[in-house]
Amino acid sequence: MITKDSIENLKNHLDVVDVVSQFIELKKAGANFKACCPFHGESTPSFVVSPAKQIYHCFGCGVGGDSIKFVMEYEKLSYPETLEKLASMYNVSLDYDNNNQKKQDIKVLEEINKFYQKLFVNNDLAKKYMKSRGISEFSIEKFEIGYAPISSDTINFLKNNYYNLADAKELGVIDTGANGLYSRFIERITFPINSLNGKIVGFGGRTITGHNAKYINSPQTKIFNKSKLLYGYHLAKDNIYKSNRIIVTEGYLDVIMLHQAGFNSAVATLGTALTNDHLPLLRRGEPKIILAYDGDKAGLNAAFKASILLSQSEFEGGVVIFGEGKDPADMVNDGKIEELNEIFLNPKSFITYAIDYIISKYDINNPSQKQKALLEANDYLKSLGMIYQDEYKRYIAQRLNIRENLVKVSTDNVRKIEPNLMKIDIAELCIIKSILEKPKRLEGVLDIIDSTMFEYHRNEFELILTNINDLSLNGILLNEKLEAYDDDRLNQELLVLLLKFYTNKLRSIQYNQNLEFKEKANLLRKVKDNIYQLKLGKLVTYNL
Repeated sequence: MITKDSIENLKNHLDVVDVVSQFIELKKAGANFKACCPFHGESTPSFVVSPAKQIYHCFGCGVGGDSIKFVMEYEKLSYPETLEKLASMYNVSLDYDNNNQKKQDIKVLEEINKFYQKLFVNNDLAKKYMKSRGISEFSIEKFEIGYAPISSDTINFLKNNYYNLADAKELGVIDTGANGLYSRFIERITFPINSLNGKIVGFGGRTITGHNAKYINSPQTKIFNKSKLLYGYHLAKDNIYKSNRIIVTEGYLDVIMLHQAGFNSAVATLGTALTNDHLPLLRRGEPKIILAYDGDKAGLNAAFKASILLSQSEFEGGVVIFGEGKDPADMVNDGKIEELNEIFLNPKSFITYAIDYIISKYDINNPSQKQKALLEANDYLKSLGMIYQDEYKRYIAQRLNIRENLVKVSTDNVRKIEPNLMKIDIAELCIIKSILEKPKRLEGVLDIIDSTMFEYHRNEFELILTNINDLSLNGILLNEKLEAYDDDRLNQELLVLLLKFYTNKLRSIQYNQNLEFKEKANLLRKVKDNIYQLKLGKLVTYNL
């Protein structure tokens, strides 16, 4: 964990204009800088960076924050990864609570990987296999493919270079058996597996000498969880954000060959099905998800489960199934690049695939089987949003050749959409901006008004009271169309706000049919007296 002191030290070295300008072009605009927002498409600049406030805000899509938040969002990194990237950019050292252990973790895995890479170069069998699969030398270097030798060679390498064997065991490189220490990867082509920021966290290995398991992965460790990682993601992420597409395959070679053919947004699960743990990673950048799975029984079932998961989580995309014993790597090796491109451009939607898979399990010429297919398809349909239910009930009816009214939809998961009735009041926003510019004014403002006096921007004012540094307030602070009042003007506008409040109160009392005559007359007298005093320039207290 990065220490708080070193984080603060890093922040002191950051200038938001300098940081942001390393990723997008900024142009001076008065006291601030402007650009077209990198987080949503626009032709007119609405992205503002303030050197005085050290923040940015987009008036188009509402994103905002400081230097660290910008790099997190732009590069799609976690908070620690962002800190490490910025520290590297600005040559600032970070301290860790477990600094020595962290360095040792990285060192052992990196050096083992280099050891495996050197052995691959001199192993004719490994090179012959990779050549037979069409893997180029460039791809071998890009993906840092290596070769793990016999167990004793790996153990001796660790000992001869004085690496801590306990660390190597904890990181899944070696383990202890009945005959002592042994290497987890023996006579296998190795594929280093990386975290989002490119650090090696484990390995995958393919046998070329007939071991029982064709593929194995590192065991779960403190830095390696195969259910949260995708092979090749660190190399694919930039292209994923640019193309707004991610191709999810089943194997390492599929990823390597697809990258080799120009499909640089390809990744793979690590010998496991797609799970909920993968969803945050897949959600980064909101790309279209293309599942590229084999046409065997296991591949079809995996595609079905993934389609259920992704459709229920409202991901966009679809499924591509490769038949005739071919996989994406085979198609690239056969030179079918254009055919692949066409396939990826026209996937079957997740919902359509899931419904087809469900129905395919039953003999729908048999009424009893058709009824079971309807029930299972209907249960799946009810797990989706109402629009999808309405759209795909027709599809189920067509596939089963039944009346549409037999397909039932659910009302349990209807989402209540609140209409956007928000109106803008410039005067109220200027008061809020004046407080944000000089937070010390807040105490004096509260002597005159409270949040109930705001007709349109009560939430924003209450947010100042609870967290004046909330990022959602940056839009007000950086809005050049809003005036920041001096103290005298602020007091004047507060009185105007009070007057407006009492005037509205007067109307509501007048039209209130539930008040007794005497009560209404008494309230009207008090409100009118307050309004009279305000017009004389005197401060009053709301005492109804």
